[in-house]
Amino acid sequence: MRKILMAFDGFHFSEGAFEFAKNLNDANPILLTGVFLPQANYANLWTYADGVGSPIFVNVLEDEDVNVIEKNIEKFETLCVKNHIEFRIRKDFGDLALPELKKESRFSDLLIIGGEKFYENMGSGEPNNYLKEALQAVECAVIVVPEKFNFPTINILAYDGSASSVFAIKQFAYLLPELLNNPTLLTYANMNESNQIPDEAYIEELVTRHFTDLTVSKLEFDSRKYFATWVKDKKSAIIISGSFGRSAFSQLLKKSFLLEIIKDHNTPVFIGHK
Repeated sequence: MRKILMAFDGFHFSEGAFEFAKNLNDANPILLTGVFLPQANYANLWTYADGVGSPIFVNVLEDEDVNVIEKNIEKFETLCVKNHIEFRIRKDFGDLALPELKKESRFSDLLIIGGEKFYENMGSGEPNNYLKEALQAVECAVIVVPEKFNFPTINILAYDGSASSVFAIKQFAYLLPELLNNPTLLTYANMNESNQIPDEAYIEELVTRHFTDLTVSKLEFDSRKYFATWVKDKKSAIIISGSFGRSAFSQLLKKSFLLEIIKDHNTPVFIGHK
């Protein structure tokens, strides 16, 4: 049984994130931990106010804010019971909300975040700073989920030759065995104008052990400009990528690839973390 974490900012309940977790539970039972974070209005929830470690404090919640959070917790409980999902609830984090989420992620297999709803009031035109911070700092794999999507029937492995991208592929295979029989595309972005996929024999040797229906594809177009557009044509897909902001793939393409796909709110994105 996998321990799966689901993060809400308290005010915004992600139906998409819960639906993804429900589908996983239908295939193989999970333990689902709902983390309900308080609202906040400052720039960086992960760090400290100064070099000596004074914490930045979240706003004191008004009674009406508490009522909204409690209603979302009640909704989470009701949906878990209705769908026969074993669950836990984490709340009342006080003044260090996201550092506690980071700690929770250390002891979890997978974190699911609703990309449109996580601190939605801080901006949804592109992934806001809170979501970006979470993707970089948590200590388990993450799936960023749109509110409306089809549960994945196609896997797209975004391989760039880096250790990070290979690790993400292995994490995906270990954590989501119910998706391994999907048609799978191993895609290589030709960023260095090379005619060869890095360590092609090695990566094929690995992925064919896990994915039963595999196609290897070298993307000939300028992936920095067109990868997100190409992904839109892959209905019911999930993208598998290395650690956000760390792998060569996400470093070079983060504006036109990961962030663009998350911003489009069409396709779930799986992001591996060591």
